[in-house]
Amino acid sequence: MPAEILTGDAPVTARDPAGAAGRTRTLRQLVRYTLIGGSGVVLDLLAFLVLHNAAGLDEQLANVLSTTLGITNNFVLNALFTFERRDRLVVRFLRFYAVGLTGIALTQLLFLVLTDSLGIDANLVKAGSLPLVLALQFALNRKWSFA
Repeated sequence: MPAEILTGDAPVTARDPAGAAGRTRTLRQLVRYTLIGGSGVVLDLLAFLVLHNAAGLDEQLANVLSTTLGITNNFVLNALFTFERRDRLVVRFLRFYAVGLTGIALTQLLFLVLTDSLGIDANLVKAGSLPLVLALQFALNRKWSFA
């Protein structure tokens, strides 16, 4: 019988070094994170469309404001339902927001390259950037904000 090492989630054996329960928990977190992220994406995109198209704000400013709204929405829901962490909320929010800033920076870079340089519509660039930003932020938030 292989020696078992207990981790936080499941026994780990020589045959199953990652632990099936740990993988299941990670998958469950990814699904929840994606669903919550979807709500943040919708909120972010709708706010961006209103701020940029209806209110006439520059796409850079509209992006910062709409993304901040999405980040705040996602932090609250992820703290409650995905990572189930309610301790050190201020520190966790600051980390979560810092991770969110990476998404803002990536989107801003895409605006500079694709909208300003190549003339691609800002609305398409914003929508197209969201899946890439979501994947990057899940990995960072899981390892840093909610560790």
